[in-house]
Amino acid sequence: MNFSAKKSLGQNFLIDQKMINLITEVGDINSKDIVLEVGPGTGNLTEKILEKKPKDFILIEKDKRLVDLLNQKYGNKINIFNEDILKFSYKNYYDKKLVIFGNLPYNISTQILAKWIKIQNLDKFCKRFVLMFQKEVADRIIAKTNTKNYGRLSIFANWKMNIEKIIDIEPISFKPAPKVKSTILMFTPKKKFFELNDPKNLEHVTNIFFSQRRKMIKKPLKFLFDNFKDLERELNLDLNLRPQNLDNLTYYKISKMYEALIN
Repeated sequence: MNFSAKKSLGQNFLIDQKMINLITEVGDINSKDIVLEVGPGTGNLTEKILEKKPKDFILIEKDKRLVDLLNQKYGNKINIFNEDILKFSYKNYYDKKLVIFGNLPYNISTQILAKWIKIQNLDKFCKRFVLMFQKEVADRIIAKTNTKNYGRLSIFANWKMNIEKIIDIEPISFKPAPKVKSTILMFTPKKKFFELNDPKNLEHVTNIFFSQRRKMIKKPLKFLFDNFKDLERELNLDLNLRPQNLDNLTYYKISKMYEALIN
């Protein structure tokens, strides 16, 4: 069946067999694994994953045409949900240590990632994520302190995950070809990470800092804390620094202090 991709759903189907093989290998699936694939499209990666004979295989696809196609192709080998990934409930999977694959729609990829990061006991929910992003977004996710791409996304993603860049993918590997390059990243949930009461506080703090990333950190600190001078001393901060000069851990500590302030 010849499919026309829906632009509204951000559909670009991966057709490069070499890349499909690489993604499957990176996922390192065995027969005890429960696999979740987000946005399977026409099933090119799905087929390769099935060769690994996972214990269970769950697919989430918003496009009803593709759901029908995949059901015709794979029948009882898959368990497919015709749902919006942002509304999908994981309540039956929180302790399943899933292996998650996703060629994520570029327009909502960071929202999907944020929803996963906010899951409690993330290391029990997922063993690893193998995800594809627009290269520009991936560069922001893996950016280091003191670089222009470093910001909210890298601070939030690295909070509970170890992240490894796998490879960049050229537009020609997709049908239809997107206008930009893509990147595959692998995320492994950390067993130990900096404890915060609510991820929303980290989001709020980093939003305040990076909404004016060229300003010195004195301004956001003053906005968030009346006693910002105490904070300056406790964390040994130079108030002349810019937001991109503070490392991840400093943002987690500031968020923890913000939580103590509002609770």
